[in-house]
Amino acid sequence: MLAVDEKSQMQAIDRTAPILPIMPTTPARMTHDYVRHGTTSLFAALDLSSGSVIAQHYRRHRHQEFLRFLKLIDAAVPKDLDLHLVLDNYATHKTEAVKRWLIRHPRFHLHFTPTSSSWLNLVERWFAELTNRKLRRSAHRSVVELERDVRGWINEWNKDPKPFVWTKTADEILQTLAAYCQRINDSRH
Repeated sequence: MLAVDEKSQMQAIDRTAPILPIMPTTPARMTHDYVRHGTTSLFAALDLSSGSVIAQHYRRHRHQEFLRFLKLIDAAVPKDLDLHLVLDNYATHKTEAVKRWLIRHPRFHLHFTPTSSSWLNLVERWFAELTNRKLRRSAHRSVVELERDVRGWINEWNKDPKPFVWTKTADEILQTLAAYCQRINDSRH
């Protein structure tokens, strides 16, 4: 099973001043202002069992790019395997061109997360790793530089991938949610 999504509008930004390193008793510091050098979108498919990632940058975020990414997945995964893709309800995933392509490629089975629940898709957790470990403190003077840097990080990730595992059962999550709802209802707000 593959968790699929796009991280759109990744910005190639360069800080107007260098990031100051961590020093004893002083946290790392960086300026809040930056120069923007363009954007890219990263399409990613996270293999839920192994944690490895198939990923590709595209400068645009349309159904054409999604189709190109499906073709990349098709080429990367052995032909004898069925492909179950978990993805959100984004309109790009449901165009007529995509539907026609899927009819011609019956090993693809799409499973959509409920509306406003894309956080259930574990590739979002992987995007958080990418953001926290690579993007948050990076600076790039061009989109090409950003894409090269992210590609390098993905290659390193795939050398020793780690699958993400839910640590709570569905019942535990629902109990926590019910307790939260009770608290906010009882607060008289």
